[in-house]
Amino acid sequence: MKLYLGNLPYSATEEDLKTLLAEYGELEEVVVIKDKFSGRSKGFGFATLVSEEMARKAIEELNGKDMDGRNIVVNESKPMESRPRRDFGGNRGGFGGRRDDNRRSY
Repeated sequence: MKLYLGNLPYSATEEDLKTLLAEYGELEEVVVIKDKFSGRSKGFGFATLVSEEMARKAIEELNGKDMDGRNIVVNESKPMESRPRRDFGGNRGGFGGRRDDNRRSY
């Protein structure tokens, strides 16, 4: 079962999450989501536990638990919803509008 871990301290690493979840069974994957430019944690991550029963126990025991001064959120991960494409107006340059609109009439 895949878990969402949110409100993590920005200093949290994948090793920290592995340590936190170790008592709940075998982990398939642990990922801390990072900003692609700075490399800094975005404050959330995901972990996949082999046992669904132990994953549910981890949710019960860890949700709201203090981690470096932050009450973390732990729940079952839901599939990412498809979001509409972000359209920035289609005009890729300049100031927008028609050229005719910028002409002065004397």
